[in-house]
Amino acid sequence: MRALILSDIHGSAIAARQALSFFEKFNCDRIFLLGDTLYHGPRNPLPAGHGPMGVVETLAPYKECITAVRGNCDADVDLMMLDMPIEEEFAVVKDTPANDKTAGKAFFLSHGHIFMPECFPADALHTLAPNDLELNSTKIDAYLYGHTHIWTLEKNFKGILLVNPGSTSLPKGGNPPTFGLYESATSSSPAKFSIRRLDDGSELASAEL
Repeated sequence: MRALILSDIHGSAIAARQALSFFEKFNCDRIFLLGDTLYHGPRNPLPAGHGPMGVVETLAPYKECITAVRGNCDADVDLMMLDMPIEEEFAVVKDTPANDKTAGKAFFLSHGHIFMPECFPADALHTLAPNDLELNSTKIDAYLYGHTHIWTLEKNFKGILLVNPGSTSLPKGGNPPTFGLYESATSSSPAKFSIRRLDDGSELASAEL
């Protein structure tokens, strides 16, 4: 698996097009969309290239490979425009090697405004999915979220790798617009997350799993 990780597009068609250009450049097969996709939000300025329908059109060809969660700025009327399933609160993605179903990694995807990343534990699904026997026994390796508009790549005190790709259109903290990339383990290298600049795709930080 090689996944493009995007969050907080906030209706910028320019940012969406630039971010999606890296899907082919990095030979991705999945997209993790972490919320706040179309609406710019009442506390935010309009991002450059604001055009929600342009974002919809940009994402449409990739709908079969997108796993998306809802952000705090994603209203029902906005989500109706996106022709793909949107998880309400969270989604779980497993990266399992074809030759070993007992191995692999599990990722928790949420926007970050409901489940606090700083104290998120590996066994969170035991509580969040008590009726799903397969899911509630899954141990989480990384929590992917957005919301803050500040990229993050570090472990919390529970040992969970926190992956925030930052914002493609309205970054904060003096950061440039950014996105994330996940690369599965190979015979010669472990699984890896990286944070990359939106303007040229260059790597700002990376962390292995």
